[in-house]
Order: sequence, then structure tokens, then C-alpha cells
Amino acid sequence: MGIQDTPEEWQITATATPFTGNKTSVRTDEVVMPDGSRAKRDYQVHPGSVAILALDEDGRVIVVRQYRHPVRQRLWEIPAGLLDIPGENPLHAAQRELYEEAHVKAENWRVLTDVYTSPGGTDEAVRIFLAREISTAEGERFEVSEEEADMELDRVPLDDLVRGVLAGELHNTCLTVGVLAARAALDGDGLDALRPADAPWPARPFEA
Repeated sequence: MGIQDTPEEWQITATATPFTGNKTSVRTDEVVMPDGSRAKRDYQVHPGSVAILALDEDGRVIVVRQYRHPVRQRLWEIPAGLLDIPGENPLHAAQRELYEEAHVKAENWRVLTDVYTSPGGTDEAVRIFLAREISTAEGERFEVSEEEADMELDRVPLDDLVRGVLAGELHNTCLTVGVLAARAALDGDGLDALRPADAPWPARPFEA
């Protein structure tokens, strides 16, 4: 491949954590710049996330709609969740989130894409999975709370979501990246050419 991101780490001479929250924290690092000067960089330390573009046999994507307080909007999104357990297998986390948010399971899993949500301000890494061969999960529905308590659930044709993204009507990062990646895969080598669900993820190493 002719172009790709590469690991690199500039020297850190001091670090502090001025804020620690329930799931994330804020860190301040003093970094040595290429010219030898030093600069402070503030960023959110994040455990990482998974998201699932679940595509049914009719070409529809499972989407959820919920309120997001920082942006003061109710957004359409694809199911997603935090990697709450250090070293957790991201596929297992994705299967759990799909069950909890949509009460479905999938037999066919692939890695759709890996992204950093905002690398200038957070180290959050997200693995977006493609899930197919969908069916209703067994047992009782998972009991949701807080923002998820009034969450809406729907299935929308993939191309309708692509149009919504390009029209500036849909804004969630994982939905935007996911639907555009899925459309590109369909127009390219096909969904079966995507990476396997257990593909390495250097940004968030995990146990098998």
C-alpha cells in the first residue's frame, strides 16, 4: 500500500491528569517539538469503542436515535458502545452492544473500518464492524437507562443513509464513516473482501 499511517511518539517530558471522570479523563503532556521547543498538549484519554453497521437481507441498516447533550441534538446513529474492560475482545463487545441496543444477533461479522474520532483532541479509537445474517436475539430485551431509555430504533436503506450524510442531514461519526465505507466496499471488491472480525487492531490490542 502506497500510503498509510505509521506509529510515532515524540518525547514527553512531563504529564498530568487534571480531570478524571467516570469513563474518561483529561491528560496534559509536555512534548518536545521537532525544533527542540516544548509545548503542552491537552487531550481526552478514552478506553476505545466499537460500533456496528448491521445490514439486513433487504439492504437496510439498523439505526438508533438518541439525545446527545454536548451537541444538543437527537442523532441517528448505528449501535455502539465503550470497551469497558481493558483488553476486551472488540468483537465480543460489539456482539453485546448489538444485543443490548437492537436485540438482534448476527452470524456474519467483518471489520468494516478502524478510525480515530478526533485525533487532535482525544485518543479514542473505534472499530466499526459489519454485521450480516441478522436475526432476533433470544430471551428478554436488555433494560436500558439514562439517554438510552427513550432511544428509537429503525431500519433504513443503506443508500438513504448515504444520501443523508452527503446532504448534511446525518452527522454521527460512526454512522457517517460506516455507511460510506459499506457503500465503497459494495462498489469495490465486495463485503466478503473486508478484513475478518478478529483482524489485529494495534490502536487497542485485545485478547483472542
